[in-house]
Amino acid sequence: MSTDQERFHAAISRFDAANAEDPSTETFQGQEYPKELLYAQRMSAWLAKLAPEASEVLRLAVRCQHIQRWTIPRHTYPMDRHGYLRWRTTLAKFHAETAGTILQEVGYDDVTITRVQSLLRKESLKRDSEVQCLEDVICLVFLESYVEVFATQHDEAKILDILQKTWKKMSPRGQEVAL
Repeated sequence: MSTDQERFHAAISRFDAANAEDPSTETFQGQEYPKELLYAQRMSAWLAKLAPEASEVLRLAVRCQHIQRWTIPRHTYPMDRHGYLRWRTTLAKFHAETAGTILQEVGYDDVTITRVQSLLRKESLKRDSEVQCLEDVICLVFLESYVEVFATQHDEAKILDILQKTWKKMSPRGQEVAL
C-alpha cells in the first residue's frame, strides 16, 4: 500500500472513530450502529455509485460531512428558520475545523485540507462540481434512508416543502439517479 493510500485510510479510520462515539444509534438490517457512523458509511456508498472516479478530496469530504454532529444539538438554537440557519452555519464550520485537524494529524497538506473544508462549507454550490456532487450525495442519502422517518414527524405541507427544496438542490444528474 502506498503512503497516499495509507494516509487516506488513516483519515477515514479517524473520521469513523470520531463518529463511532455518537451516543445515538440507528438499527439497520438488524444491527445497531452509531447514527453518524452509519450516515458516513451511507454517504461513501452513494458517492461510489454516483461518482466512482471521485477525487480523494471529495471522498474525504463525503465521509466526514457530519463528523461529530451530535455535539452541537439542534435544540440549543431557536426552533425557527433563523435558528436553524445559524445551527447549520455553526455545524459547517465545526465539521470543517474538526476534519481539518484530523487531516493535518494524518499528514495531509494545507491545500488538501483547505479544499476539504471548502467542500464541507458548501462554498460555490451550483458553480463547483465537487460541491454539487457532495450536495447530490447528501440529498440521495436523505431520500433513501431518512425521508420516511421525516415524513412520520411532520405534516404534509412540511414534507412537500422539504422534498421540493431537496429536489432544487440537486443537479440534473442527481435528480436522474434519484428517480
